[in-house]
Amino acid sequence: MFETVITLDQFLQASIDTLYMVGMSLFIGSLIGIPLGIALVVTRPGGIMQSKTFYSILNPIINIVRSLPFIILMVAIIPFTRMVVGTSIGTNAAIVPLIIFISPFIARLIENSLLEVNAGIIEAAESMGATPFQIIWYFLLPEAFGSLILSITTATIGLIGATAMAGTVGGGGVGDLAIVYGYQRFDTFAMISTVVILVIFVQIIQSTGNVLARKARKE
Repeated sequence: MFETVITLDQFLQASIDTLYMVGMSLFIGSLIGIPLGIALVVTRPGGIMQSKTFYSILNPIINIVRSLPFIILMVAIIPFTRMVVGTSIGTNAAIVPLIIFISPFIARLIENSLLEVNAGIIEAAESMGATPFQIIWYFLLPEAFGSLILSITTATIGLIGATAMAGTVGGGGVGDLAIVYGYQRFDTFAMISTVVILVIFVQIIQSTGNVLARKARKE
């Protein structure tokens, strides 16, 4: 057995690294995933901007990327990660596969949220002569706002799990502590502590998302 050598400073730094990875990848992934989700809804058969060609290309691409487990995706794109950030180890390197992982996931969540909007609202907007952009901005997104908040909340929690897996290849963060100290050095304290930290993160994010969604829905 190995003695516990992990320090509070390491826990704090790992937590900061995890929040940094989640924040950056969520921000950039949302910038990519939200427009993709909207595009899936409006270009699908029967959509307000129906485009069979565009939809038939975009839909399977998103499905393909989503079908890859994160750990496999992360290893598979190591050459691309090195090309983008110059290394395949560390928090910045982990952000690249995290963005590729979360973008299609967000797109599907956004698609599902928007599809929940009553079709009558869209028909009413069209009857008033609203343009596709006006329908999306003034009718579709506001009506689905509460559901969209929960979708982003789900994506954020998914990212936390992915950052933990990034620790297996030196991605940094809480997952890296769990692997290096909890698993490789058989440090039970380190393993339990990292689990507690991740649980706290998830609980805070989920609770915050629930409160914001209720306010958006005026419940």
